[in-house]
Amino acid sequence: MNTELIQSEFQKKVSSDISLYQEGTNRFKVFTPFQFEDGDFFSIVLKNENGKWFLTDEGHTFMHLSYELDIDTIEKGTRAQIISNVLSQFELNVNNGAISSELNGSWGDSLFSYIQGLVRISDINYLSKERVKSTFLQDFREFISEKIDNSRIIFDFNHPDNDPKSKYPIDCRVNGMAKPLFIFAVNNDDKCRDVTISLLQYEKWALIFHSIAIFEDQEAISRKVLARFSDVCEKQFSSLSGDNLPRIEKYFNDNIQTN
Repeated sequence: MNTELIQSEFQKKVSSDISLYQEGTNRFKVFTPFQFEDGDFFSIVLKNENGKWFLTDEGHTFMHLSYELDIDTIEKGTRAQIISNVLSQFELNVNNGAISSELNGSWGDSLFSYIQGLVRISDINYLSKERVKSTFLQDFREFISEKIDNSRIIFDFNHPDNDPKSKYPIDCRVNGMAKPLFIFAVNNDDKCRDVTISLLQYEKWALIFHSIAIFEDQEAISRKVLARFSDVCEKQFSSLSGDNLPRIEKYFNDNIQTN
């Protein structure tokens, strides 16, 4: 293998900052200037297996995503569909978490396409506002459906007597207790204000209930908006990810059984 020739083609097609470093027989580390949002560089290896040359991240991309996203949200739901579309578009394969691409034709073009795919997948947490919103809401529903008996939950609930026109909807109501649990998915300031108004209205109606809010990202909510909301909501979780997932599940287990 002519390393200098391959490196030259990579540089010509992709970036002059690309370099190869041999780590063993038929194995090379591909250094590129491309990074994740937090500054960590993509991990790319060029290697030969069974007479064929491949580019692979050896599982690094999904591992990096798992630092901020629960692995379940990557493997199923809206994010999984987006990733599947990217894999298909750029002709990438996934095996045991490793994203790979067999080198055919121009190696420079293949590397360029491979990096494009990694960039698209790594951006899964930074989608457009509307796509993030739909992903969060779907993740919210899927999580609740998995953790609570479906016969006890009603999504998009409105009180039939006090709110027949659904002006004050509840994202999810959990029944089967003396005090039902009202769960809200909060993804921006507007939703936070709406839920605040709804909770105040429920108090005026003298409804008996417990309330919980799960934020997409609580830090993104305005301090004033959040302060008003905190006065009326009993329990809040800052996000639907990471260490919060077992905490939310524990809250469900502790409260929907004992109320």
